[in-house]
Amino acid sequence: VQLVESGGRMVQTGDSLRLSCTASGGPFSSWIMGWFRQAPGEEREFVAAIGLRGGSSKYADSVKGRSTISRDDSKNTVILQMVSLKPEDTAVYYCAADRVRSVYYTLADQIAEYDYWGQGTLVTVSS
Repeated sequence: VQLVESGGRMVQTGDSLRLSCTASGGPFSSWIMGWFRQAPGEEREFVAAIGLRGGSSKYADSVKGRSTISRDDSKNTVILQMVSLKPEDTAVYYCAADRVRSVYYTLADQIAEYDYWGQGTLVTVSS
């Protein structure tokens, strides 16, 4: 399985950004997909997750109202659209996949719940 993120770059406060993650090597449509981020000197933290067929989503309080996660199963892609970016959004953003193990799944926000990870893409928000 391979997850490849793209779209990270340097932006200014208030700008918008679209991050993409494309998966290969596995049944993308049967994975919960998530985004995490890790700022310099900080622990990796949950950003957003999306359920099967995009039927549900979950956001961290820090990005709620400013971010939208979506998926296109035909392209094995998950998108994180962010607006009104702040300097505190500066981080390496990681895409992750959680293999669904039950029809009664919940959207995980813990690192340990995810099975596959990308290498990350750097987002820098200048003030």
